[in-house]
Amino acid sequence: MWNVHRHAFTAMASPNEIVLGGVARDEAADACDAAEAEVRRIESKYSRYRDDSMISAINARAGRNAVAVDGETAQLLNFAAELHRQSEGLFDITSGCLRRVWDFKAGREPTPDALAFQRQYVGWQRVQWDGRAIALPQAGMEIDFGGIGKEYAADRAVAALRGLGIRHGFVNLGGDIRVIGPRPDGQPWVFAIRHPRREDEVSARIPLRYGALATSGDYERFFITPDGRCCCHILDPRTGQPVSHWQAVSVVAPLCVAAGALATMAMLIGADAPSRLSTPGVGFLLVDTGGQVHTHDPEQLIQPPTSP
Repeated sequence: MWNVHRHAFTAMASPNEIVLGGVARDEAADACDAAEAEVRRIESKYSRYRDDSMISAINARAGRNAVAVDGETAQLLNFAAELHRQSEGLFDITSGCLRRVWDFKAGREPTPDALAFQRQYVGWQRVQWDGRAIALPQAGMEIDFGGIGKEYAADRAVAALRGLGIRHGFVNLGGDIRVIGPRPDGQPWVFAIRHPRREDEVSARIPLRYGALATSGDYERFFITPDGRCCCHILDPRTGQPVSHWQAVSVVAPLCVAAGALATMAMLIGADAPSRLSTPGVGFLLVDTGGQVHTHDPEQLIQPPTSP
């Protein structure tokens, strides 16, 4: 019987776990330390809460001058630009400023004037990005990798583990999962998807040998208004209002950064999400406001990856 090594840690404001199968204890411990270090490197580099991060440096120059970026940051910015294009502006890394007026802890909606004021700072199409340097044209604008950062960290952690010869296990960063490879017996790892309305129930179980799984939903940070509306933290950058079509979206894709981005995009796209997500290499499970489940079989992803 093969052994399982579990390593738990907290980073990126989430409880995280690395699970490795069929690896000696000392080797597994060293590998997990290396993967955790990679997660913390990315958190330090891209956290908006750190004054010394790349994101903070870019945002601090808003309305002033451009900031030159390294290759890794350029790749993420190019990915964000492509997501903005493919979603017709719905996935926008400049929309984080809207959180300034939405108080989810107190359960308070912004006034129309306050929301309109913040919306002036939203718009990736206004950002000056040439592939090497980025400039935010207006003071008060900001970018935020919150929609792709944790998922990217999961992918990089897996790359670090594979570089050390690890072939069986997965990385789970607050529910964003990237699988290294199947269990040592060749069977898939099975992941439970929580029910969006009944916390102690499971809405589905998804087996994966490779690939990634990410979930987005209206139940993570939300409040109910006096008239019964559910206001969640996923905000439409065009209106500044919370999305309302799906309770939850889970996406399976080859990379976690892709699965996470597609899950968020689906929440924003609304009713057209099933047709937009029905592409080769992508599986999904969507739960609408009535509790009905819409699925597309992710089993096509049960195959070895071609690269880390």
